[in-house]
Amino acid sequence: MSELRFDGRVAVITGGGRGLGRAYALLLAARGARIVVNDPGVSMSGDATDEGPADALVSEIRAAGGEAVASLDSVATPEGAQAIVRTATEAFSRVDMLIHSAGNVRRGTLSEISYDDFESVLAVHLRGAFHMVRECFPLMAAQGYGRIVLTGSINGLYGKANNANYALCKAGFMGLSNTAAIEGKDVGVKSNVIIPAAVTRMSDGIDTSKFPPMEPEMVAPAVAYLCHESCAISGEMLVAMGGRMARAFIAESPGVYHPSWTVEQVADEIDAIRAAPEPLVFAPSPQGELDHLLHGFGMIRAG
Repeated sequence: MSELRFDGRVAVITGGGRGLGRAYALLLAARGARIVVNDPGVSMSGDATDEGPADALVSEIRAAGGEAVASLDSVATPEGAQAIVRTATEAFSRVDMLIHSAGNVRRGTLSEISYDDFESVLAVHLRGAFHMVRECFPLMAAQGYGRIVLTGSINGLYGKANNANYALCKAGFMGLSNTAAIEGKDVGVKSNVIIPAAVTRMSDGIDTSKFPPMEPEMVAPAVAYLCHESCAISGEMLVAMGGRMARAFIAESPGVYHPSWTVEQVADEIDAIRAAPEPLVFAPSPQGELDHLLHGFGMIRAG
């Protein structure tokens, strides 16, 4: 296969100055993409610092012969997202790819987490994703081309003790991405979720000494594929971790039908209800919701 390139394409990468976002930016820039590196340079908890990762990475990309501009605005507000997109359109006249990799971490148990910490993480991850998609999607639809990649997490798939705010946000990306995939189907826009695992500064406080190699650069090829014009999927989730790539998805058991139920019947048949020897997978795009309903209607009609 010939090299997959991004010449002429414009990528907006939130949280792009360090870690995973930086790896994505460097790979896409090396393949010809013009990059908007969005990173206000905050700590992992979201507090302001004197660091300038966006400007540093832009200088590195330019020194290697690429094109890039920095954005220091926050995704946490609509105004910040609008400013980020304005930076892209003023510099490069378009937005072809949105990679939402911005994030912060404020841990706490369900019994103790503060509302401020909950809202801070929600603002950057979940609201930030919506703000960016809301601003980029109309531009992509109008030009008939776009790729959206939201950064999920295994915490969003399976939950995580001491991290409910983060897990909630990452789970929410599935609904947002699937909706963008459905609405983008007829206007050339594809949307997917990357579920990465890599050793970055988010790993601070975790003993990674026995981890296998898990560099951000090992995730970047999957993200680049999801951004490419040849990407064949939309409304899906790709796992990328230390060389392993896989598809993650929501599945259902075939289910049990009765025209009416009692509480006791549910208790008696819970094993049959849960049994999934052949799980059902309804692809979100183009009509997963409808396929789900039609399956249920079929069981009802079969009686």
